[in-house]
Amino acid sequence: QVQLVESGGGLVHSGDSLRLSCVASGRGRAFSDSGMAWFRQAPGKERTFVAAISWSGNSVNYADSVEGRFTISRDNRVNTVYLQMNNLIPEDTAIYFCASGRQAKVRRDHYDIWGQGTQVTVSS
Repeated sequence: QVQLVESGGGLVHSGDSLRLSCVASGRGRAFSDSGMAWFRQAPGKERTFVAAISWSGNSVNYADSVEGRFTISRDNRVNTVYLQMNNLIPEDTAIYFCASGRQAKVRRDHYDIWGQGTQVTVSS
């Protein structure tokens, strides 16, 4: 079974940057064959799409709320997907989850493997 482990969250101020990482390990669908995505869930709200990247890294997609501020990337040599978050705002406060699916899609139910999440808190 493939496992995903996120890291890099923390408490920052408005305008600061963070880089999240998600490392895949274990047996199952190869990382290089997987579409990867980041979702986030704020307190009392549903888990929503943030960004996705195709297996090759050639295709990316972003939620409107993070377009131009966040960048998703991946390194298949080390089975890791990243989320560079710049110009953070309080509305970005949430638990950020890494997800793996057969393709890079927006819909949450497309992804069958999830990490445990990492907390990002942005103070004003």
